[in-house]
Amino acid sequence: MDLIVPVSQTHEGLYSLQHVHRESTTKTGLGTRARFRSNLVLGYKARFLALSDGTSNECKKIGGSPNQRRNQVFAALRADTFSSNGKLPYAEKNQHEHESNNHLRRLVRNGELEDGFKFLESMVYRGDIPDIIPCTSLIRGFCRIGKTKKATWVMEILEQSGAVPDVITYNVLISGYCKSGEIDNALQVLDRMNVAPDVVTYNTILRTLCDSGKLKQAMEVLDRQLQKECYPDVITYTILIEATCKESGVGQAMKLLDEMRNKGSKPDVVTYNVLINGICKEGRLDEAIKFLNNMPSYGCQPNVITHNIILRSMCSTGRWMDAEKLLADMLRKGCSPSVVTFNILINFLCRQGLLGRAIDVLEKMPMHGCTPNSLSYNPLLHGFCKEKKMDRAIEYLDIMVSRGCYPDIVTYNTLLTALCKDGKVDVAVEILNQLSSKGCSPVLITYNTVIDGLSKVGKTERAIKLLDEMRRKGLKPDIITYSSLVSGLSREGKVDEAIKFFHDLEGLGIRPNAITYNSIMLGLCKSRQTDRAIDFLAYMISKRCKPTEATYTILIEGIAYEGLAKEALDLLNELCSRGLVKKSSAEQVAVKM
Repeated sequence: MDLIVPVSQTHEGLYSLQHVHRESTTKTGLGTRARFRSNLVLGYKARFLALSDGTSNECKKIGGSPNQRRNQVFAALRADTFSSNGKLPYAEKNQHEHESNNHLRRLVRNGELEDGFKFLESMVYRGDIPDIIPCTSLIRGFCRIGKTKKATWVMEILEQSGAVPDVITYNVLISGYCKSGEIDNALQVLDRMNVAPDVVTYNTILRTLCDSGKLKQAMEVLDRQLQKECYPDVITYTILIEATCKESGVGQAMKLLDEMRNKGSKPDVVTYNVLINGICKEGRLDEAIKFLNNMPSYGCQPNVITHNIILRSMCSTGRWMDAEKLLADMLRKGCSPSVVTFNILINFLCRQGLLGRAIDVLEKMPMHGCTPNSLSYNPLLHGFCKEKKMDRAIEYLDIMVSRGCYPDIVTYNTLLTALCKDGKVDVAVEILNQLSSKGCSPVLITYNTVIDGLSKVGKTERAIKLLDEMRRKGLKPDIITYSSLVSGLSREGKVDEAIKFFHDLEGLGIRPNAITYNSIMLGLCKSRQTDRAIDFLAYMISKRCKPTEATYTILIEGIAYEGLAKEALDLLNELCSRGLVKKSSAEQVAVKM
């Protein structure tokens, strides 16, 4: 099919015409689709031509006679609801366009992105110029769900429709590309922007490049920004200072800070926090403290985040007295501690085994306007579990819930691990069964913990039921799940069932590790099936899984267990001479034999 498209405007205000052949719509690919949309837009423009009898317009012939082409245009115009000169009356067109844009807004606001996209296409084909705001929202919506290509198509339609996208529209698309990791596409949009990029445009790109470890490329973008006379702001420099701290050290970052000041950009508390964090990570805590104390002389007051950075560094280096002093200084200066401040202290005290002092800090939190969260309680629960004080752990779990702080999956995983290690698997199973009713969905590690606990106490049947349950919930078992079951079944003498699970594991494309092979071989040796165990060793090697020292000692003890002590000792000496079994391990095995 041919379209009539405008190419130039005459002095009478009319357009001269040329024919453009539309490519077949059966073609696929973004390029074809983009050209098709371009032709759609140009086609609608042609339908607004003011034509008399066609004599004042020059036509370029592409197939068919000029009269045929002229008649086709007139036929299309007569079929439309246009006035005699080929245009809608201004007021009517304006009203129609307004209604169309309102409908587009409603679709986008209701999250009906695909319908909004189709309606936008139809709007442009009819000759309506879309409003920038709903189109920007449409681009944002597609970017949020990862459909950046669709978002780009919206931009293409917008650009070709006669509407003029503003810098915000371009920034939304660039941000979408950056968030999805498509930095090259973001840079391409920057190259073809029809309006001047602003500092937000550049900051978005610089942040993504710096987060990806591409500081050199970020500096090149900064040079380009300066050439365009778009001057960096405090956010720009803070992004680059943070990246420089990570890549080149604080020394280089300080040079950037000096450049920032020289160019009249004043660092803010975020900038200084980035530098203090870098100094702490380099192990120069005393310098960081000095920097903190000097901040007011730089015209910037430290905030709670500044103090938290130094507090965390103090705790990680065991400087508890300094941490207490810093907390007192914070309160004296009127800088209120946050939940994070207290959590840093609680975490440190629990790691030191000072659970009583940690509880004191926890109980003081409400006095400072802070409500403890799950991260406040988790270190305490972990500390109680570590000391095998399970009753205290469960007591604090109840206190936590009674105060309206609901445990997260990390809390429950900590508790379940401790219960299983303590052999209290029945309590662990009971808690696992209650998780869903408490609004906390078990994850893979949750099931693996309880399955392993059950397998170790000879309750593999219950463990297998949990395996089925986790599958029903859409969780995929991994090597840890199967290794626990195989090990448990082998210990219970159910070697054939263990081998079945072993092959199930292979069937799922999960490669068994040495621990899994060793479990099977141990089960075979215990059931006096050493020949099968040796076959399994050969299979293990054929699958390129390297045997461990434990693999060989299991086989040696298995051979001895069958009454072949001399053969076992000879094999042990041979393996020892080859360096496959350590001398100390060989002596231990020999004593057992």
